[in-house]
Amino acid sequence: MQTEKRTAHGLINTLALFGSFSTLFCCALPALFVSLGAGAALIGLVSAVPQLVWLSEHKIPLFIFAGVMLTLSGVMRYITRNAPCPADPKKAKACARMRRISLGIFLFSLTLYLTGVFFAFIAHRIM
Repeated sequence: MQTEKRTAHGLINTLALFGSFSTLFCCALPALFVSLGAGAALIGLVSAVPQLVWLSEHKIPLFIFAGVMLTLSGVMRYITRNAPCPADPKKAKACARMRRISLGIFLFSLTLYLTGVFFAFIAHRIM
């Protein structure tokens, strides 16, 4: 049972990270390239990776999926925030280190997601 929870938690964290990365590739990087005057670089990137166009065309479901995964990941982090670490000092140290790393990855994913939200839905209205 405990292993199943860890596996589900790891899967949700992984999906949240890749979902937030895809929002970055979908919307933030193209907007950054264009605003820096690197439209030709963007065209070269889209020519090399035509899937970026598909991501941009389906950005609303992409953002919904990434947001749901980040929310689930945050809820699972909150629920397990006081879970005990093993009594063995080496394992306890590894447990504490993995919690810090997990928090860092979660915050990084959240930052990527919010950057994507800004460029996909807010920046074009401001400019």
